[in-house]
Amino acid sequence: MRHDSLPAGHSPVSMRLLSIKYRLLILLTLILGAGFMATSLASYLASRQAIEHGIADQTLPLTGDNIYSEIQKDMLRPVFISSLMAHDTFVRDWILAGENKPEQIVRYLAEVKKKYGAITSFLVSDKSSKYYYAEGTLKSVSPQATRDVWYYRVRAMDKSDYETNVDIDMANRDSMTIFINHRVVDYDGQFIGATGIGLTLDTMSHIIDRYQARFHRNIYFVDAAGTLVLAGKTMRNGRGNIRSLPGVSAIAGQIINHRSEPTHLSYQLGRAEILVNSRFIPELGWYLVVEQNVSDEVQSLQRVFIFNLAISFGVTLLVLGLTLLTVNRYQRRIERIASTDALTGLLNRQSLELLFQRAMLLSRRNEQPMSAILFDIDFFKRVNDTHGHLWGDKVIRGVADVARATVRESDVITRWGGEEYLVLLNNCSLAQAAEVAENLRAAIEGHDFGLPAPQLPVTISLGVAEYRPEESESAFFSRADRALYQAKHHGRNGVHAA
Repeated sequence: MRHDSLPAGHSPVSMRLLSIKYRLLILLTLILGAGFMATSLASYLASRQAIEHGIADQTLPLTGDNIYSEIQKDMLRPVFISSLMAHDTFVRDWILAGENKPEQIVRYLAEVKKKYGAITSFLVSDKSSKYYYAEGTLKSVSPQATRDVWYYRVRAMDKSDYETNVDIDMANRDSMTIFINHRVVDYDGQFIGATGIGLTLDTMSHIIDRYQARFHRNIYFVDAAGTLVLAGKTMRNGRGNIRSLPGVSAIAGQIINHRSEPTHLSYQLGRAEILVNSRFIPELGWYLVVEQNVSDEVQSLQRVFIFNLAISFGVTLLVLGLTLLTVNRYQRRIERIASTDALTGLLNRQSLELLFQRAMLLSRRNEQPMSAILFDIDFFKRVNDTHGHLWGDKVIRGVADVARATVRESDVITRWGGEEYLVLLNNCSLAQAAEVAENLRAAIEGHDFGLPAPQLPVTISLGVAEYRPEESESAFFSRADRALYQAKHHGRNGVHAA
């Protein structure tokens, strides 16, 4: 080992610092991790809640309002037309007059169809049960005919003047058509027939498809019984009742609530949360239902959440790395302060005592000799008294530098105290140690320390001792100290072996 290096292994000081360091890093990791996780999670939950509220309170109602406006624009006009037809005096008078000249009512219906762009216009007389349309007489209605149920339903209505229903149009190749069926009454309010026009379902389907494609939402209509009557492309093949559809069946009763104001609902479909906005459309007698999968909207938020966690993890690693670098730097500094002499940079006496225990065990195990050189500066007080303590410190540092350059790489030099130094020599006999000591003495004597006038000689006296098996530390160093005393007693600037 180098003589200016720290002892191998960990001293109690370094072990204590190491324990504190790891506790600090663990605590810092927990604090940073918990802080970043709490911040990211709170941000994610707040953003998710904002998205859900935005969809439930704004987006879905706005979509429903827009579709409702489109429906009103397309439906109010037909309702108004059917009302005009039902209250037209010509229609009523023609029926009351016995339905003479059918070509007159046929021509009338053809004009209505042409003028208003309907796909069909019709009149059914309650007296004759005949079904008139723009091209003539289609048939006679009958209570036994399934396709004529609508007429007898309209006939029995007492709370409304008209209804809207979806049915096949026999006058238009059995295409699905939205009919506005309006009651016709005489001047005394007695039911005398039903009239109205028909609209193609394509108009409403295009509205639904347009909004569905634009906003990626399920849009569909159900009747008062919950039957799916009209839907966009994603549910175009849907059939049946919402009371039996997965997920939505749980809130089917709340959807069919006969309320025209929007209703905000939600249900779970597997792992997905579906937000629902429903409203009753009086013009159709249907419920408009708009659904949106919140999970689709939250996916991007989840990606941001994961990205934030990744950034937080990276920042945590960076902070921990910088902290570890700083702690290691200060730990090395503290260890250096605790184990080295500040003036010379040599190991101090406490470090040597720790190192000696390892060296002693190694010497016993390998049966190798171990020696020590204890030396001090002769008449050092003269230097301080003559040139001051600053020059005295320079001499102490100079002696340490010369000693580093003179002894072996494997030897350990320590400042024993004041102007005293000790060199611990592993695998070195007494004779070899004495030779090293003589080389050191000569090097110091021949070194120019740059002292100002009057120049004082700088020499050292050295005591050498070889470690004896089973000898205690204090006994070993005491013998070296006595050898140093003998060197001084014999005139200084010399080497004495114990």
